[in-house]
Amino acid sequence: MNDTMKILEQALTDANFRKLLAIPNRRVHNFVAEAIQLCEPMKVFICNDSKMDTEYIRRTAIARGEETPLANPYHTVHFDGFHDQARDKESTVYLVPEGDSLGEQLTQMNRDKGLEIVQKRLKGSMDNKKMVVRFFCLGPLDSHFSVPVVQITDSFYVAHSEDLLYRRGYDYFRRLPDDKEIFWMLHSSGKLMHSVSTDWKKRGVMIDYKDNSVYSMNTQYAGNTIGLKKLALRLAIRKANREGWLAEHMFLMAVHGPSGRKTYFTGAYPSGCGKTSTSMVRGNTIVGDDLAYLRIMDGKVRAVNVERGIFGIIRSVTQKDDPVIWDLLHSNQPAIFSNVLITEDEGVRWLDDGSELPESGTNFSGEWFPGKVDRNGEEIPYANKNARYTIGLEGLANLDPALEDPRGVEVGGIIYGGRDRDTWVPVQESLDWNHGVITMGASLESETTAATLGPSGVRKFQPFSNLDFISIPLGKYIQNHLDFVKTADQVPPIFAVNYFLRDENDNFITDKLDKTVWLKWMELRAHGEVGAIETPTGYIPFYEDLKELFRCHLDKDYTSEEYDTQFTVRVPELLEKIGRIEKTYSKTVNDTPLLLFDLLDEQRSRLLQAQKELGDCILPSSFV
Repeated sequence: MNDTMKILEQALTDANFRKLLAIPNRRVHNFVAEAIQLCEPMKVFICNDSKMDTEYIRRTAIARGEETPLANPYHTVHFDGFHDQARDKESTVYLVPEGDSLGEQLTQMNRDKGLEIVQKRLKGSMDNKKMVVRFFCLGPLDSHFSVPVVQITDSFYVAHSEDLLYRRGYDYFRRLPDDKEIFWMLHSSGKLMHSVSTDWKKRGVMIDYKDNSVYSMNTQYAGNTIGLKKLALRLAIRKANREGWLAEHMFLMAVHGPSGRKTYFTGAYPSGCGKTSTSMVRGNTIVGDDLAYLRIMDGKVRAVNVERGIFGIIRSVTQKDDPVIWDLLHSNQPAIFSNVLITEDEGVRWLDDGSELPESGTNFSGEWFPGKVDRNGEEIPYANKNARYTIGLEGLANLDPALEDPRGVEVGGIIYGGRDRDTWVPVQESLDWNHGVITMGASLESETTAATLGPSGVRKFQPFSNLDFISIPLGKYIQNHLDFVKTADQVPPIFAVNYFLRDENDNFITDKLDKTVWLKWMELRAHGEVGAIETPTGYIPFYEDLKELFRCHLDKDYTSEEYDTQFTVRVPELLEKIGRIEKTYSKTVNDTPLLLFDLLDEQRSRLLQAQKELGDCILPSSFV
């Protein structure tokens, strides 16, 4: 008997040993055995995805205090530590072999040194705790898009969350070919007090892309611990780079057009910028809200939702603006809330939920009351700005039937959007594919939100809404996008949207529901059924087309004054943006494709010519 089998036999009960060996892949056995040796758990639980096993994970999460039951028996609440309520970008590090470099924009360290830190921090980290081993699949099962993943964790909350978010893969692993590429995830919450990680100063996420492995330590926040989410995205981007496809931080939805037509769009928005709410716009159907894989198949761009659930920001979810999510969160569909307020009647509240301010409750700080302050004298809100909900898509009334289609869906358009107060108009179409990739995708900027640690409201460079997760040199990543459609017979149009444009008094000049109209216009443009005005930065809508769409879909009288305010081309701001983007690429990205600078310079020339002829702020009618 080899060492792996000895370790497994000693650590596993007979039942768990049999469940693991039912998966014949020896690499799986080795990974589990190595994790046991390193983390030294008290017990090991192998989940086979049966109803009994998955319910055991949920019940144990409650019994251990990782989740708190609510009056609704299908709902629970999880609290992260006071300092552990968002993705920790600074402590997320790529382990780079000697001689490799991912570019200056990514945090990285020598691989050997990083693995030493992993060994030190994870050694004995599961002492007196139970290890959970789970098997999942990214993308539909038995698909050209499928990526198998092993998740090991000592957090039953993490294991339960993944049960709602991902496709269970135990049986898939049992028939997996020996040479199939697998992603490996190992997480430990570390030392706990009241079920909360206490060593947050030693929090870390280490990505060893050479072995397709991710190690997460001393943290519980889902963005740092649920390996199949953004952690696996980093590995998928490298896999896509090798194989000629794209792994993207994108929603996938069907916009419903005239005569029952459905056109599928992907959309990349940084967290907190309207990504999920766009994918949930009334009258359309959702395939996924966060991650997508895109491939060229039979000459067409096709895509799948990597996940089967939503880990969404709950702040500002209201019955009026988000009726589908609201209804699900008040139904008997399973849901995990995180970092919200538990009320005295065992309900939940979150910021800007449309109700009166609560008088008391329990939140991440313990018993909460109005005016409660932290140790620095700062008032503690009743819920965190980055409070979340975790649900499965199967409970949504607007779920598109294509979710599990192994061939994915044909992409009819691609959207890029960020939090931009003074530059982009609400919606525009690129001049062509390369123009969209460069001036919309690669030039995306956005103000920071509570989804990541650090100050909010700071304008940041955020290309493709994916900078935090890109695991190859950025220039190569851009070139991959430029090259992606070279073998496609049908190239989808690229659009840019901006829901956060403000006036001189810092007031938003579009309404939350206006995105309904922007989507309908893009759907018509994708089929060439409405015209557009050519501007120096792209094609924008005609007023009469938007007026009709507002009337039909929002029953709203859209005025020409609103149109002029929203679609005025702000030349100085656009020129400043080009300068910022050029400076960023020339100073920090060594392998930037020359085409980027050429297209930005061409856009500058068009803007300068328009400015010379028409001024700084140009009404859309001036371009007709």
